[in-house]
Amino acid sequence: MTGKVVIVTGANAGMGLAAVIELAKAGAEVIMACRSRQRGEEARAKALAESGAAHIELMLCDLGNFASIRAFCASVAERYSRLDVLINNAGVVSLKRQLTDDGYESMLGVNHLGHFLLTTELLGLLHASPQGRIVVVSSGAYKVGHIHFDDMNLQRGFNVVKGYAQSKLANILFTRELARRLEGTSVTVNCLHPGAVGTSLGVNRETGFGKSVYALLRPFFLTPLEGAETTLYLASSQEGGTASGNYYYKKKQQTLSGRAIDDEAAKRLWQWSEEQISKL
Repeated sequence: MTGKVVIVTGANAGMGLAAVIELAKAGAEVIMACRSRQRGEEARAKALAESGAAHIELMLCDLGNFASIRAFCASVAERYSRLDVLINNAGVVSLKRQLTDDGYESMLGVNHLGHFLLTTELLGLLHASPQGRIVVVSSGAYKVGHIHFDDMNLQRGFNVVKGYAQSKLANILFTRELARRLEGTSVTVNCLHPGAVGTSLGVNRETGFGKSVYALLRPFFLTPLEGAETTLYLASSQEGGTASGNYYYKKKQQTLSGRAIDDEAAKRLWQWSEEQISKL
């Protein structure tokens, strides 16, 4: 990874921070895309200390705000002539229905739509790399997901599982349709299920309820580094540079099922997503 330019979203904690540290150790120039400057600076200091590397940069990017995403991409394009790896790692879990700054249900807005805009804006820099890679962190929750084309923002009957699973299914459909569009180019895109990582649990661990849930489930969680292993594999391995449109778990390609292989739905989701980002 020496000299490779890598962007990691959601880089200030958990799997994202673990990936930053390992990539920096391997010699990559890592851009940490974070929403909060304070949390980003604290995470960058930790990454610099633990990796012993010098090439780790913090750049602000709020994936729930299209203007912030576009400003981030413009800044990257000003500073870098190419992008070798884009890791779409950031994700939110909202127990209550919340909206992004642009008015989208937050899990769909951040987990899918924000990354859709980010990726399409950065495709030019990825094509400038001899071998560009896009790594999308999805989840096995896709199996219970539906794309609610008649109610994308879940105004009717919202619950956290419905919202999160929709966003994770959207990640996979996006990966498959983007891979189709990138056929014959030097850019690959793959997605993955990281496993159950404690830092991604959608409860507030400061409350009594959150503490009890976390304590109960903690023995079953992977560490952030364990959760990042497949991400790092796809970012650096030979397979990650040749295979495209696939879904991985524990560094092995997995067979997708049900709605995740609906290519017509993938095209429809792409069209809807393009329409949304063109509005603002």
